[in-house]
Amino acid sequence: MDKGAQHYEGFLRGDKNAIADIIEEYRAGLELYLYSVVGDIYLAEEITQETFVKLFTKKPHFRAKASFKTWLYTIGKNSALNYIKRHGRDISLDREDIPEIANDVVTLEEIYLADERKKAVHRALGKLKKEYREVLWLTYFEGMSNKESAEVMNKRVHNIHTLLTRARQALKKQLEEDGFDYEI
Repeated sequence: MDKGAQHYEGFLRGDKNAIADIIEEYRAGLELYLYSVVGDIYLAEEITQETFVKLFTKKPHFRAKASFKTWLYTIGKNSALNYIKRHGRDISLDREDIPEIANDVVTLEEIYLADERKKAVHRALGKLKKEYREVLWLTYFEGMSNKESAEVMNKRVHNIHTLLTRARQALKKQLEEDGFDYEI
């Protein structure tokens, strides 16, 4: 049983501190994942909060067929898709709101170049199909396996492998079109 599942089980048994542990452990990653789905950081924050409220008020049953993280991200994605369905619009990515990723590079020049590469990748990601952004985010930023990504995206593992291959190719092509030479 993973740490998230243990905390959730503790919450269900009445441990109120377990709520804080779950939020602390998963909030940032869930929010960034949902950002890749909806393309609006403020909306992603709102849906993340809604996901945790749903988790703690409705107390859905965790069957442990997948990791707690996969299960939680699936709940979050379903909340995002419901929001999109209710509001009848496709949400586009606002490139100015893309969060920058922390950097441990030593020299100022390396920091600058690494930051520019990350920005270029995020800009290119924003131009890809939603499905490509989602699979790349889950796999590379969240470190999920193809099986876990398949569960979150409600697809078969083989489809994820194919989708991931196409998404990487599309990302490379987009980076090249943007004038950035990047090896994937």
